[in-house]
Amino acid sequence: MEKIGERIKMVLFEQGHSAKWLSQQLSCERTNVYDIFKRDDMSINLLKQICVVLKHDFFKELSEETFSEKE
Repeated sequence: MEKIGERIKMVLFEQGHSAKWLSQQLSCERTNVYDIFKRDDMSINLLKQICVVLKHDFFKELSEETFSEKE
């Protein structure tokens, strides 16, 4: 299972955005974004904010990954 932070980083860069851009969208310091990239997990509220900013459904990905592993 890929770390959620690594997946966010991948999607961010695939969309052509930078860590600085994401920090501006989330109203936080760029160092906080680099911390997010290292995380195995995070609060639902933070992940929801990131989903909205990136227009990407990480919740769906996590759900599909979780339930496909159980089959």
